[in-house]
Amino acid sequence: MNPLELDPQNPRRDFLKKLSAAGLAALMAPEPRLLGADAEGAPVVAPKPRADACILLWMGGGMAAPETFDPKRYSPFEKGLPVSKMLSTFPSIPTAVDGVRICQGLERVASVMDRATLIRSAVQPDLGSILHSRHQYHWHTGYVPPQTVACPHIGSWVSRVLGPRNPVMPAFINIGQRLEGHGESEELKAFTTAGFFGNEFGPMNLPDPAGAASAVQPPPGMTPDRFANRYKFYRQLIDKNPRRDFMSDHQQESMLRAMDNAQRLLGSKERAAFDLSLESEATQKAYGESHFAKGCLLARRLVENGARFVEVTTEYVPFYHWDTHADGHSTVARMHGEIDGPIAQLVLDLEKRGMLDRTLIILASEFSRDALIEGVPGSKATDQATSPSETLQESKHYGLHRHFTGGTSVVMFGGGVKRGHVHGATADERPLVAIKDPVTIRDLHATIFTALGISPKTVFNIEQRPFYATEDGKGAAVESIFA
Repeated sequence: MNPLELDPQNPRRDFLKKLSAAGLAALMAPEPRLLGADAEGAPVVAPKPRADACILLWMGGGMAAPETFDPKRYSPFEKGLPVSKMLSTFPSIPTAVDGVRICQGLERVASVMDRATLIRSAVQPDLGSILHSRHQYHWHTGYVPPQTVACPHIGSWVSRVLGPRNPVMPAFINIGQRLEGHGESEELKAFTTAGFFGNEFGPMNLPDPAGAASAVQPPPGMTPDRFANRYKFYRQLIDKNPRRDFMSDHQQESMLRAMDNAQRLLGSKERAAFDLSLESEATQKAYGESHFAKGCLLARRLVENGARFVEVTTEYVPFYHWDTHADGHSTVARMHGEIDGPIAQLVLDLEKRGMLDRTLIILASEFSRDALIEGVPGSKATDQATSPSETLQESKHYGLHRHFTGGTSVVMFGGGVKRGHVHGATADERPLVAIKDPVTIRDLHATIFTALGISPKTVFNIEQRPFYATEDGKGAAVESIFA
């Protein structure tokens, strides 16, 4: 079997097995070394940065573009409605940009779309087994899993290449995603990592934004001296293990530096940035009470205090949030309510503080959804939806339940992108594939890296072969979206 293909009898188990092998290889790998030239020998030149920080707003689970930022023909629910007629289950509303409409339920986001570039033509490959975790791995790392090494998250690339904006503040912080306690925890851990870069460039994980302040306080009973002693004992453990048989020298030193960074944060004034109770009641109310709302408020505070890359997620949990295999319309209506206020308020807050121009906000998801098509037209991927394909009989089947990779929306604010701009388009009738200026994940990553001042051709030598920031170093930024 091709190492990039999965066992069709049990793709999820095979995916985990191969990722585990890649993780072990990464622990034993030599230190990755930054190379000064690309595969053709040309020097790698960093572009001038347009942004100093990045906030990724992750809609985990497959946010349907026709239900959010790319509305199509609206058909209200009625028993007997042909599924083939169902493109959008929300009517469209105007935005602050003349002629640009998004879906009902996103009224506050609509009011700030004049600060945004809306990409309506993002596309994903059909990976055969359309597993959420597999597509999320691809989106977050730029590489189709499984690979022979553990690929770094895009936030780890930013952390490794650019370093911290504030030496006390973690460069990469991940907010809102539990990595324990549900059906795809291990798969999510596989890409929520620095991979071969080492622990110091990995994310600080804050699953509960409301309780983030506790993450920068020593556990009950642990004094600063006791924390320092842990570092000392770990150092001794490494020194007494000259065979280095449980991880490479680079990984061990990276672990020590990560512990040193954590100790420095615990004793700094910047740890107050993690405490949402220090915000006014009015500000907290403006963001809202949801898990995601608190994550957006926390992200603003962290970037304000020097974080380089922050991911805030609505949280991916199988068959919940944006994973709308059932009750699609009512679930998306609820998700509209959870994201509308926080996203708009984050944009306005950063603008008010003079930070929006130098902070790139990205709203994205692993793929879109359709009522009939799994993957792309002609795909042989297994249909994972239980909804009918002929006519609607129950309201729970009203909505877009199938994974669709042929056309997805991405929204960007700040960070040097054009204001009130739309890039690309999808067809008005099914199949809703990108028909104008498609943007692949490779080129989307190149665009993000370029905005932050990182060349898409940035390359490290890992296991005696080049490993690029974008696949094969061929990512090309979508320059037309920049102002």
